[in-house]
Parts: sequence; C-alpha cells; structure tokens
Amino acid sequence: MIFSTPESLAHLVAPWAHFYSHSKSAPTIVTFLHIAPIIVGGGLGIALDRSTLRVRAGDTDGRARHLRELGGAHSWVVGGLLLSVVTGLLLTAADLDTFLGSWAFWLKMGMLAVLLGNGFVMTRLETRLRAAQKDADVIWRRLRHAAYASLTLWLAITFVGVVLTNVA
Repeated sequence: MIFSTPESLAHLVAPWAHFYSHSKSAPTIVTFLHIAPIIVGGGLGIALDRSTLRVRAGDTDGRARHLRELGGAHSWVVGGLLLSVVTGLLLTAADLDTFLGSWAFWLKMGMLAVLLGNGFVMTRLETRLRAAQKDADVIWRRLRHAAYASLTLWLAITFVGVVLTNVA
C-alpha cells in the first residue's frame, strides 16, 4: 500500500462513499462527468498541440492566427481539466483505500501536475510570442517542445487512467 487512509478523511467522506456505492446513477453520472471533459478538453488540447507543430517557421500570418486560436481555446481546456479534477476527487472519495493505496493513482496525479505545469509554461510562451519583437523563433521552438510534451502527457495520463481501473 502506497498510502494509508487517515481515519478523519475516511470519516469525512463516508456519507459520499456510502451514497456512491449504493447508487446506480451516481457512478454513471460522475464517471461520465469525469471522462467527457477529458475528451473535450484533451481532444481540443491535442488538436491545438498538433496545430502548433504544423505552423511553419516563416509563416508570420499563420503564427498570428494560431496564437489567436490558442488564446480562445484555453478556457475550454482548463474548464475540462477543472471538471475532471472535481469529479476525480469524487471518484477518489468514493473509494479512498483503493485509490490512495494505488501506485497508478499517484503516477496519474503526478503526470496531471506535470501537464498543468506544462500548460502554464505554454500560456507564458504564448504571451511572450504576442509581445515578441525579437527571438520569436526561439520562443516558437520552445512552444513546439511544450506541445510535444503536452501530446505525450495527455496520452500517458489516459493510459495510466485505464491502468488504474484495472489494477486499483
């Protein structure tokens, strides 16, 4: 066991865990609300990462268009992640011992933290690109690296989420 559940935490979430385990609709709704925003936010994030990788170095107009598109999509990606985190907490609270004791759970949480950090880096790079008078090529190269990392993390987190359902 990776982590034993503190009694006070188990006591705090006991009403939710009882309701969840005795309901057919709660697991369906919570699981849907966990996966759907991953599909929407993650799908959009992956599509934007792909677009970032396709923008050509000398295409100033294409880069400007892409930066506008990125700025308009962040709320969808962040909103999806936020809803997924909230429902993930509900799923965890429904079975603390299983999740807190699982190496796959902690690996997924660690990768999620790295994904969020990478997203922060990407938004900072986008801000710098909008204001860049010089070094734009260097900043674009960094954004491309962050896009590769984002693609990898979205897929790895999905894989570990599937592992979690089978080894937890």
